[in-house]
Amino acid sequence: MKYGFSVPTRGALATAENMVKIVKHAEDLGYTYAGVSDHVIVPRTVAPVYPYSENGEFEGVHQGGDYLEQICLLAYFAAVTKKIRLLTSVMVVPHRPCLLVAKMLATIDVLTNGRLTVGCGAGWMAEEFEALQAPPFAERGKVVAEYIQGFRELWTKDDPRFDGKYVKFGDINFMPKPVQKPNPPIWVGGESDPAMKRAAKFADGWFPIGANPKFPLDTPERFGVAVARLKTFAREAGRDPATLDLAYYSTWYDETKAQKASDGTRRAFSGTAQEIAGDIRRYGELGVRHMMVNIRGADLPSTLKRLDYFVEKVQPLVGK
Repeated sequence: MKYGFSVPTRGALATAENMVKIVKHAEDLGYTYAGVSDHVIVPRTVAPVYPYSENGEFEGVHQGGDYLEQICLLAYFAAVTKKIRLLTSVMVVPHRPCLLVAKMLATIDVLTNGRLTVGCGAGWMAEEFEALQAPPFAERGKVVAEYIQGFRELWTKDDPRFDGKYVKFGDINFMPKPVQKPNPPIWVGGESDPAMKRAAKFADGWFPIGANPKFPLDTPERFGVAVARLKTFAREAGRDPATLDLAYYSTWYDETKAQKASDGTRRAFSGTAQEIAGDIRRYGELGVRHMMVNIRGADLPSTLKRLDYFVEKVQPLVGK
C-alpha cells in the first residue's frame, strides 16, 4: 500500500512556510503522495449541493473563498521536494483549456522527473463554472471524457490530433512530452455510476472519496459492492478490470475516536491504530493500492503530529 495526504490549500495552514514544512516532513517520513485540491474561485453564493456533506453546505463559502491555485502550487512543491509524488486531488477538468492544462501538467512531470499523478473530476459547483466561463456545467462529464482522450493524444503522439465537441487540435507540435510513459497516471474521481463509468473506460485508476452521503463507501462492505460494479463497467467498456488501479481517499480519517457509518457500524479509518490498520488491510484485499488520509490538524504542530502518528502507529500494524 502507498500512502498520501492532502496539503491544506486554504486557511491559516496554507502559507508557504507551513506547506513546505508539511510536505517535506511527509517526504522524510516516506509518504508517497502529496495531494492538492482544486478551486479557482468560490462565488459568494453557492447552492447547497456539495456532495460530501449531509446538508450540501460547502464550508469554503464561509471562509471567504480563499484558495491557492492547484497547478501553481504543485509547481511550487516540485521545486522543494525530491521524492514525493504530486497528486491533483482532484483537478476539476473543465476549469482550464485542454491544451493549456496538458502543457502545465507535462511541465510539472518533466520538472519532477516523473512524479506527477493526475486525479481528474467533473466538479460540482455550477456557479464556479459560470464565473470561469467554462463549458456548460450540465455537460461536464462529457468534457472530462474528451479532455482525458486529448491529454493522452498530446502526451503520446508526435502528430497529435483530436476533433471532438469540446477539444479540437491538429497541425501542432506539443513538447515536451511527460517523463512517465506512456503518460502520467490518470485517476478519475467520483462515486456515482457516470463517474465510475468514466474511470472504467478512460482512466488508469478510480479515485473515490468515501464520504459521499449519496454513495457512501465508508465501510469495506460498501466499498466491495462498488468495486464489483466498477469491474462490470470495465468489462462493458471492453477493458480487463485488472488493468484498472484503485485509490481511495478517507477525508474523515480519525485516530482519536471511532465514528459511526450511516448503517450503524464503525466507520472505516476511525478508531484505534489497530482498527485503522485492519481497515487498510481489508481495503487492500479489495484492490486498493493507494490510500489517502486527512491529516490536517488545527495548527502546524498538530498536523505534523498526525503525520507522525499514522507512520509510527498505524502503518507498522498493517502487515501484522
